Amino acid sequence: MQDHYYQEHPEQQHYAAQQHQEPPLDPAMERVRRKMVRLLAVSIAIMVIGLMAVLAAVVYKINKAPDTAETETAQSDIPGQSPGQAPAVPGQGAEGKTAEPLALVESQLELAPGTRLLSQSLSGNLVSLETLLPDGGTEIMIYDYRQSRFVGRMRLGNLE
Repeated sequence: MQDHYYQEHPEQQHYAAQQHQEPPLDPAMERVRRKMVRLLAVSIAIMVIGLMAVLAAVVYKINKAPDTAETETAQSDIPGQSPGQAPAVPGQGAEGKTAEPLALVESQLELAPGTRLLSQSLSGNLVSLETLLPDGGTEIMIYDYRQSRFVGRMRLGNLE
């Protein structure tokens, strides 16, 4: 439609050509524009490289075989059983031979008359006993039942 208008009015054709042309940038602004385009290109390149690194790490983690060293360092909570050893069947050793059972440990603790046991906890060869003393105080005793001796005593409450 506009082309038809300009054909009828040729004096306006020159004006329309000038109207669509952008004036050239001054040299300082052209340098700034080029720097901005370079900065944009460098930023995009860094983002693409970072994204590729993250994707490579995810693929590596997915395809990595599970580490067997972690399972070998596990500790056993069962007394007399070494790490990685299957639970023992009573009367059989690891090779199917008869194993000697663990020795029975018997101990008797002497507590002050009127002392009440509040709680106990077992960890390895140690037993932690929380007791309520006759005077109302609380005492925590740590006892090694294999050696039949107290390892520590802690009195809780007000000291007089």
